[in-house]
Amino acid sequence: MTNKNIKKPINKSFIRRVVRMMLTIFAISLACVFILVGVLLVRSSGKPEPFLDEKGRPLAGSISEKIYVNINGMEQGMFIKGKDKTKPVLLFLHGGPGMPEYAVGRRYPMVLENNFTVCWWEQRGAGLSYNSDIPLETMTFEQLISDTIEVTNYLRKRFGQEKIYLMAHSGGAFIGIQAAAKAPELYHAYIAMAQITNQLESEKLAYKYMFEQFARNENKRMFHKIEKYTIDEMNTPSYYALRDEMMHKLGIGTTHHMKSVISGIFWPVMLHDEYTLSEKINIWRGKFFNTKTANLWSELVVTDLTNKVQKLDIPVYFFHGIYDYTVSYTLAKDYFNKLQAPLKGFYTFEQSAHSPLFEEPEKIQRIIREDVLTGVNNQTDLK
Repeated sequence: MTNKNIKKPINKSFIRRVVRMMLTIFAISLACVFILVGVLLVRSSGKPEPFLDEKGRPLAGSISEKIYVNINGMEQGMFIKGKDKTKPVLLFLHGGPGMPEYAVGRRYPMVLENNFTVCWWEQRGAGLSYNSDIPLETMTFEQLISDTIEVTNYLRKRFGQEKIYLMAHSGGAFIGIQAAAKAPELYHAYIAMAQITNQLESEKLAYKYMFEQFARNENKRMFHKIEKYTIDEMNTPSYYALRDEMMHKLGIGTTHHMKSVISGIFWPVMLHDEYTLSEKINIWRGKFFNTKTANLWSELVVTDLTNKVQKLDIPVYFFHGIYDYTVSYTLAKDYFNKLQAPLKGFYTFEQSAHSPLFEEPEKIQRIIREDVLTGVNNQTDLK
């Protein structure tokens, strides 16, 4: 008769193999962490790279610097880059809220610097301008508009130019068009890339498009994810995390060909030589601070700019990717038609989603040289 209470002998050889395997995995993981940290440190000098001539020397007359300037009582960081510092000055307002685009732009041709001295300002609470002591009450769009005008005046004074150009992307365009309306005397022209209009309506159009696409192409996994939300339940953190994944799968997100924010945004930021490692970490801290703590997105998404800004007293140029559902192409076109301005130009980018500057840089450069800098709209789709 078998005695069920008799314990089987412990297989010590098996235990030793398991322990060795676990130690090996731990050692490999630890080595990978050290290698990764080492790579990040090597790729984090924090020094802006100069423009070089054909002999590898700093290009005469160029400018490449990372500086901090007191803007409305707070030290704020910016890169100023240009191949010829006597060129017109352009202030670039990044999107987000809170996501500096210079941090990802290095993987793309930097065509703006061929035609302008470009200020890549990192807005209050974002990137170089993030710190944990920022008073929360200063994180408003009114403050960011005021900061934009203050940075503009700093650039005008420093470079001795009466007016500069203002270019804004996505969330930055929410600020930019209001700054241009408030102080048109400071700007030659306003250039919008993915101009926000009524973002709540834009989100509804994007939801409907994604729902239909995943239903049509039989992607059951993604369809089951999106059908858990209704249009009225979109303004939630869990939906926006899913939204990014869905948009990039369908080619309607950051760029038409970017399939992952990890490979397309996270790693380019972390491997950017011109930021220190702590500055890179602050980019992500600032992004979280802007969207979660300061809650700027919640204000942006419920504001209808088509009612708030109906007229600009300077030339206006809209650049928009036809595949863009992050900010609706259709709504931007409708807004452009209604917006009053002395000169207008709307430019459709047939190969782009949300970021024509990165996706079709040659076309951007041609439009800037032939239309924007000469004050005409000869290449526009609409006038």
